[in-house]
Amino acid sequence: MSQPHTLCLVPCISHGVFFVELRQSFPSQIQPISPFVERLIHFIAKARSLVGSEIGYFDRLDIGIALHEALANAIVHGNQEDPDKRVYVVCRCTTGGEDSITVQDEGQGFDSDAVPDPTAPENLLAKHGRGIYLMKTLMDEVRFEQGGALVYMRKKPNAGQPK
Repeated sequence: MSQPHTLCLVPCISHGVFFVELRQSFPSQIQPISPFVERLIHFIAKARSLVGSEIGYFDRLDIGIALHEALANAIVHGNQEDPDKRVYVVCRCTTGGEDSITVQDEGQGFDSDAVPDPTAPENLLAKHGRGIYLMKTLMDEVRFEQGGALVYMRKKPNAGQPK
């Protein structure tokens, strides 16, 4: 298994907001997805604990599932599982407990508006096609940029906690 590399932790201040950023890239292979998601969730938990906050159970699940789907889409659909192409991830954690993640592939992108609705009756039994729906359901903000080759996801602190 190819190990991810180009790890870079960067403490920053921008517009008066302090944040910690993790940047990482790895080849377009499925095997590193789950271990990477676990490491990123651990990074987020550590970043939140440094400012006296914590990542809740539901936020942990939501971010993990959404990130897994974004990475799988980038590797399988974006880069066509070409190990010579890379996937780039940036995770930013603010002192307010907000987390943003971008996943970028080296593919041609896609039209996110043309993706079929997986909740439509004709798509309920489909074997694929739920990743974007899950990302949008689990995160507070999801948008596609650079023609669909980059997905930006944001999670507010404890947004997924039951009231």
